[in-house]
Amino acid sequence: MNPARPDIDAFTRPYWDAAAEGRLLIRRCGACGRPHHYPREFCPHCWSDDVTWERASGRATLYTWSVVHRNDLAPFAGRTPYTAAVVDLAEGPRMMTEVVDCPEADLRIGMALTVAFRAEPDGEVIVPVFIPRAPRTTAP
Repeated sequence: MNPARPDIDAFTRPYWDAAAEGRLLIRRCGACGRPHHYPREFCPHCWSDDVTWERASGRATLYTWSVVHRNDLAPFAGRTPYTAAVVDLAEGPRMMTEVVDCPEADLRIGMALTVAFRAEPDGEVIVPVFIPRAPRTTAP
């Protein structure tokens, strides 16, 4: 196993394949109806195994973050500083991720974000990251 990349198996393959296509997936329980993330084979709320993949909207709000200035582990060492974050997906679940293309001074709890996708250095894995969502403008 390469510690610099996620462990992709038969269960998580749909998640990673969707990310490679620019889609973020979450899991939803057919028994209690609640969504969850990270992908699991059972519902963490009611323990049902009646869970399916669902496309997420890609919208989120920033729950918390930390700017990492030192990390000697691959592949992070070459990325410092970077913004490790937890976001609240529009569908409900919280997700650990990274906020990119946003200066530290502009980060705000509750700021609107949208998913983007980044290829890892090995080029074999595409990971979801989040960027600030542009405010909506109305035509004059």
